[in-house]
Amino acid sequence: MSLRITALTDPDENTAGRRLAWLASGAEGAPVGSAFLRLFTRPGQDHLAELDVQVHPAERRAGVGSRLLEAAVEAARQDGRRSVIAQAPADSPGDAFLAARGFSKVLTLTYTRLPLADADLPSLTKAIGTPHPGYRLTSWDGTVPDELADTFVASRRAMDDMPMGTTDFGTVVWDLDRVKAAASAVAKRGETLHTVAAVDESDGSIVGFTELVVPGDGTGDAQHYGTAVLPEHRGHGLAHWMKAASIHQARESHPHLAGLLTDTADNNPHMRHINDILGYLPTHAAHEYQLDL
Repeated sequence: MSLRITALTDPDENTAGRRLAWLASGAEGAPVGSAFLRLFTRPGQDHLAELDVQVHPAERRAGVGSRLLEAAVEAARQDGRRSVIAQAPADSPGDAFLAARGFSKVLTLTYTRLPLADADLPSLTKAIGTPHPGYRLTSWDGTVPDELADTFVASRRAMDDMPMGTTDFGTVVWDLDRVKAAASAVAKRGETLHTVAAVDESDGSIVGFTELVVPGDGTGDAQHYGTAVLPEHRGHGLAHWMKAASIHQARESHPHLAGLLTDTADNNPHMRHINDILGYLPTHAAHEYQLDL
């Protein structure tokens, strides 16, 4: 097969990273595959690159993916990266492709969905109304309110010990600019970022949060972005409490929303248990792979 790999200019650059891109072309310049390599640039993750290789099904097993992979890995090496990560659905062609090319499987993710029409409203109402002495819930859409901003930023460290298997993921360093940029990125897509947070009543600080991104038209499926509680406040049922409130508020505010999507690492039994209780049902699994450079 006559094959040409062309490096492209990718305008998708933000404060968290930049992307490199390649296009694979066959006879007469017809595109047959592509690769994107995200180079994380913030402190704590500037050792890491994330790879996405796509090959048209009719063009597979002809060396297209391997050529794209070679170009991306070489670029990661030239940029001084330590690790390249990539994800593929379990038992897919991409799963076999990565495993056969030196990548190690470092994490399994289970994807689940809660059909909102089947949500157990009495159980949600009971969970939300159960007292959690010393704590209260608050919520907002979009960017965090100014009066909560400092402690919300501080609460982001609750994600630092999120189970990630042996992935060389590094540490995401959050500041107010990054929090605002994340909310702004969602808004620019025409979507709504809805956050429910647990507040320590002794000092008014946020000690946990759960985030949900809702499509702009309020239909289809919304996507959970993260749920976390600061280590010193765990063991009080706050994650279940916040997530139950998020589900209930999604139903109330977006009556035409069909479902909620989330993914959880298989080595995070606590969050998997919460999702099971709340009625989330498995849809598929994916494997996270890593190539050590």
